[in-house]
Amino acid sequence: MQISVQGRAGSGVLHKTVRQRQFSTTGAYAFTDYRAQGQTIPIVLIDIQTPPPPGTLTLLNLYVALSRSSGRDTIRLLRQFDPKLFLQKHNPDLKTEDDRLELLNAKTTYDWNTLGRIE
Repeated sequence: MQISVQGRAGSGVLHKTVRQRQFSTTGAYAFTDYRAQGQTIPIVLIDIQTPPPPGTLTLLNLYVALSRSSGRDTIRLLRQFDPKLFLQKHNPDLKTEDDRLELLNAKTTYDWNTLGRIE
C-alpha cells in the first residue's frame, strides 16, 4: 500500500510503501512458582535460568516449577539453563526454621495433651 506523508518544511510530499504483517496469538498467562504451589497444570512452560542479581533460584523453586505438570511430556523449558542449579545445597536458614517449627510443634502437642489433665 502506498501512503503519502508531508515532509518537513520545503521538502515536499514523501511517498512510502507500507506492508502489513499479522501474527496469530494464543492467550496465555504467567505466574511465579509460589502461586503455582498445589496446582497441577496441563502444559507447563518453565524458565529456570538464573535470575539477575539480587534474585536467586533455590532447589525449592526448581522443585515447585518442575513438579506442577502432570508428567514430563507436558513440560517445556523456555531456554538453556545452568545445570549447576541442581547441584547447589539447601539454604541453611531453611533447616534452622524447620527445627524451630518442630520444637514449636512438640511444645504445642505437650501443652495440648497436658491441658486435658488439669483438674
